[in-house]
Amino acid sequence: MKIFNYISETIQKKGAAFLVLVDPDKISPERLKEFSILCEKQGADGFLIGGSLLMDGDLNKSIRAIKDNSSLPVIIFPGSIDQVDATADALLFISLISSRNAEQIIGKHIMAAPLIKKYGIEPLSTGYILVESGSMTTAEYMSESKPVPAKKPEIAAATALAAEYLGMKMIYLEAGSGAERSVPDEMVKAVSSIVEAPVIVGGGLRDSATIGNKVKNGASVIVVGNFFEDENNWSKISEFAGVIHHKLPLEV
Repeated sequence: MKIFNYISETIQKKGAAFLVLVDPDKISPERLKEFSILCEKQGADGFLIGGSLLMDGDLNKSIRAIKDNSSLPVIIFPGSIDQVDATADALLFISLISSRNAEQIIGKHIMAAPLIKKYGIEPLSTGYILVESGSMTTAEYMSESKPVPAKKPEIAAATALAAEYLGMKMIYLEAGSGAERSVPDEMVKAVSSIVEAPVIVGGGLRDSATIGNKVKNGASVIVVGNFFEDENNWSKISEFAGVIHHKLPLEV
């Protein structure tokens, strides 16, 4: 419960938490050293790490690069059962609750659970809802599941409520990496108003105004990943943190 408690306490103290998503295929361990130092310095609260596909990236080396240069928690965001590593602090134990594909809801979890137990990684039970974003994302394609229509917030809300009743600790609304459109504010509001679990929002977040609207509508955790694959955008980390941490006084 250590990392879950950390996330909960961060939300309570700062208003919302800011997690940076790292894809080991997109940034080398060498560049990750500099990036992780900057993220911590500029206000990020932790890292998610993983990807729908890992072609050339090394999950273990990437986790170590972050942990050697930052005190922030590193949470695996697994794209497959191969992405379980003992050096991480926790792992999003994701059930794709918007799907009707049993393998994505419970099947692969059965194979991954013994490894998580063996390695002593904290599992963060998470109900994962894919949301229509204007184009097919890697997550949608790889999971072979249809996303919730963007104009149907009631479907997402009912799905999230069912996940909470099943005991899941967090709800993740995902538009997909590099999505054309982010999760609609109306959907964020509908979900966050019906569940008590922290609501994570990610995908298609590229500016502070959009991020601020997610937080205003109830998002408890904001995830930004694809946007920071361009080093020219690293300067936005502090700006995004300032919008997400709305309970903290602005620095003068």
